[in-house]
Amino acid sequence: MSTHNVHADQHYVHALLQNDTQAVAEIYRRFAGKVKYYILQNNGTADDAADIFQESLVDIYNQAKYKGLQLTCPFEPFLLMVCKRKWLNELKKKGRQGVTKDIDGQFDIGEDSFRDAEKTWADNEKARLFKTMLEQMGERCKEIIKLSLTDKPQEEIAAALGVTYGYLRKKKSECMASLVAAIKENLSKWGLT
Repeated sequence: MSTHNVHADQHYVHALLQNDTQAVAEIYRRFAGKVKYYILQNNGTADDAADIFQESLVDIYNQAKYKGLQLTCPFEPFLLMVCKRKWLNELKKKGRQGVTKDIDGQFDIGEDSFRDAEKTWADNEKARLFKTMLEQMGERCKEIIKLSLTDKPQEEIAAALGVTYGYLRKKKSECMASLVAAIKENLSKWGLT
């Protein structure tokens, strides 16, 4: 993902990665109360809220460390969306009554911010799906696609691979078609449809 669209709140993600205790304390101070309020309003306890908040921060840390999470929206709606998803899953597991109050309407963050948070989450998951499917392809296809994603001219790539320009175009087209088919086949498995 390009870095020019990274939101200024990416510093919270960096704080989690660096275990910056002051910044992490700020995250708790600024956002834990909202998560607690949401969970208490939706069949949960203060302990549930603390667990969900902590687990959500761990999820964001893991997304950043292992999947290169880049925020393209403010941190707050992204964190609240992760907490909301986690709490919904918890309610399903425990067979408790569902959510009665939607988090989007409880806090004056704005619908656009939540839409942006959902998009950031989906974009990161789609990028991870793309990388996973690419890694499962044959070596030649992986090489062609990876080189084609660079800014190098196609003629230069063909020369580097020792093939003709025409062959490269044909092979690249076949490889991309296979990659797109694999991605489409796995979209629902990844919950991205």
